[in-house]
Parts: sequence; C-alpha cells; structure tokens
Amino acid sequence: MNEWGTTDVDLTKGKAGEPVGGVIVTPRRRRRVWHVPRTLAWIVVAPFAVWAVARIAGLERGSLPTQIMTATPYAAAASLVAVLLAAMSRRKIATAVAVVTAATLGFSVLPRAIGSAHAASAGRTLKVLSINMLYGQADPAGVLALVDRLDPDIISVQELTPRGVQALDAAGLARLMPHRYLQAEWGASGGGIYARHPLTPVTNLFRPVQHKMPVADVALPGGAPVQVVNVHPVPPIGDQVPKWTAGLDGLPAAAEDTVRVLAGDFNASLDHAMLRRLLARGYVDAADQTGEGLTPTWPANRRVPPIITIDHVLVDRRAGVRTVSIHTVRGTDHRAVFAELTLPTG
Repeated sequence: MNEWGTTDVDLTKGKAGEPVGGVIVTPRRRRRVWHVPRTLAWIVVAPFAVWAVARIAGLERGSLPTQIMTATPYAAAASLVAVLLAAMSRRKIATAVAVVTAATLGFSVLPRAIGSAHAASAGRTLKVLSINMLYGQADPAGVLALVDRLDPDIISVQELTPRGVQALDAAGLARLMPHRYLQAEWGASGGGIYARHPLTPVTNLFRPVQHKMPVADVALPGGAPVQVVNVHPVPPIGDQVPKWTAGLDGLPAAAEDTVRVLAGDFNASLDHAMLRRLLARGYVDAADQTGEGLTPTWPANRRVPPIITIDHVLVDRRAGVRTVSIHTVRGTDHRAVFAELTLPTG
C-alpha cells in the first residue's frame, strides 16, 4: 500500500515477482514532408520552358514579347525556383524539364558575367565612349568629367540636339574633341561622332531607319583609319517593331578592308535574336568579352535602378577588348559605355 491507499504495480514483473520479457515501443512523430501538386509544378515550370525555347530559337515576335526578352537574365535566376518546386512534386518528367530549362537559360546568360576577353598582345589602342543624351539633356559637365577621366579617342552620341551641341561646346568638349561629324536634330533622332583625331564622314554605307546614324572614318595614328558607326534604332514599342528590326538588320557587317566599330543605344540586348544575328556578321560585344555583359545600362537616374542592358560597343572579331566600364551621367536615362580596344596589326 502507498500513501494514497493504493497498491503500486511493477509492470516489469509478473504475479510471482518474476521479470516479464518485452520491449516498450514509443512511436516516433513523423516529419511533415511538403508535397507540391503535379498541376502546380507544371504551371510553374511551363512558362520558363517556353521562355527558354523562345530565347534559343529566337522566336520573340511582336512588341511585348520582344521587350520582355530583355528580362532573360532574371528569368534564368527565377528558373531555379521552378527546379525546386518540380523536385518537391516528385514528378520525374517535370523535374527533368525544369532542370534542362534552367541549364539552357543559365548557359545563355552566365558567359556574359564571366567574360572571354581576347586582347591582342600588340596593336594600336582605341578608346570608345558611347552615350545617349536623352533629348540632349545629359549634364554637359558630367560628360566632360567623364571625357577627362577616360580620355576616349571617339565619342558616339545619340539623341544629340542642337542645344546639346551648344552645351557640350560651352563645357569644353570642342577643346578636347576638336573633330566631329554631327547630325543634330530636335527630339530623339539626332546623333553625332566626336573624335580627337581627324575624321572623314562616310555616306551611303547603309540606310538608317528614322534615327540619324552617322558614320565616319577616324584617322587613328599609326595605321589605317578606323570606321565608327553611331547606332540608334528606334525602340521595339508598339508598331515600331518592324522599324526596329529593319534598323538592326540594315547595319553593316564587319569588313575585311577596315576595322569597324558599332557603338550606341541598340535598344536591344544580347537576348534578342536580331542583335545576335548582327554579331554573327563579324562582331563581338565588348562588355560580353570582359564579364560586364550583365551590367545594366537603362534606365538610369530613376527611382528604380537600371535593369536591362541595351547600350553596347560592338567591335570587329579581329580586335581585342582590354576593358569595359559603365558610367552614370546626370540628366540622361542611359548609362554611358566605355571600351578600350586593341586593333589588329594586320
């Protein structure tokens, strides 16, 4: 008897006090395993798969798909979430599609952050600066500070207005870059080329669409002239997509008898089939070669940071790329692109 008036019973012994065999089993609490429904997995995976196919095959058509294609680097990162959800659904096919999709998007984007620069060991150096001035409103003092610091041989200017020309000259650009070929216009259609060395305008090389795209041969010391093309097709917005396509498609291919540089606001990223088609005609993207290919150039000086890369310096494949840097200038919605190139000796 115990103090409560009851009898204690030892469950480990029988009636005669003998030990009783057996094991007392305490059930374990099962861990909750998250399971994603198959339908939800496919809903998440399918859009990325379609995006990957469109990117690789160059299937973007129309205004909205063409604009959305510039977001491919972000889609590549987000596709990893689709891989995780597909794996949690325990559906082998959905998981396989998600993995292939992520790999496809990743391989189309990641090389731009790694770079594959092939700077020539010998040859003349050419420094190119490209800037869109947003209707000529870019801060002239900021532009001059950039020129002083980077010391470019050539400046390719888009959206150059008569007032913008006057502001740049008043700030001192005429002293630093005395040679020029300008086609200034009010609005967004003007363009110009400034150079430290004598230049010769080139006409009838190709037919620009809507915007001015001046071309000039610049007499760089130590060898043959370098040909510079100021690039600025219209943006692929609304019914302007055909003009955008024609503007990029009409740009000249690389030439055997001269080194050609295309610099400007292409209104296109490396995820657009049109720009990749242009590269296939004998060019490389300078930023892509140096690991700066994912550095965004638009929009600048806004509440949101730059998100897409549409300003480029393209150069003949025979040339080398030493450095590329991206710079913000007050008063314009585009960041300036600077490239230091090494020209082939042959």
